[in-house]
Amino acid sequence: MRKRTRLSAIGLVLVLLWGEWENWRASRRLVGAATGGSEAVVVLGYRNAGTRANLMNRWRVRAGLRSIDPNALSSRLVLCGGACAGLHTEAALMAHYATEICGYRGELVLEDQSRTTWENIGFTIPQLKDFDRIKIVSLPLHAAKGRRYLAQQSPELASRLVRGAEYRFGEWMAAKPLVAVHGLWQDARDRVR
Repeated sequence: MRKRTRLSAIGLVLVLLWGEWENWRASRRLVGAATGGSEAVVVLGYRNAGTRANLMNRWRVRAGLRSIDPNALSSRLVLCGGACAGLHTEAALMAHYATEICGYRGELVLEDQSRTTWENIGFTIPQLKDFDRIKIVSLPLHAAKGRRYLAQQSPELASRLVRGAEYRFGEWMAAKPLVAVHGLWQDARDRVR
């Protein structure tokens, strides 16, 4: 019985570490070392049916805010998402959370027409053209998907991609294996199309 418990514990630790590793890897995918004083931080939305930002959108906003470089000459926060699951746009709900709850007072742009990640990126491109560095923030595998979409839609802008601060070791640790499986499955499905 003790041996089985010990093996189960080791198995659980290995699964958790694999989830961390997959998310860490994804957070570094398709980013470079662009330099310059201006940055745009793009936060991808998540289906929101209520009148307040849901748990996932609140976390994404916080990850976006911590991705802002305090030494940048100018920063623009771009919040993405239309009304996919409710009456209010994801972008508006995230903006309310960022400004009213988190106290963000910087430049803010809402992309509130999109219904998919592909559209998040496509509709955001005009907001990114004047910036030296671009950060796409979401769950790490979703952010990597957004960076891949930017590379497909605007290779010139994709050359400006740098890492955001969406990955932190231990944050959402129990969920990371599930997030990794889902993200890898989505990635494989997208590549088949």
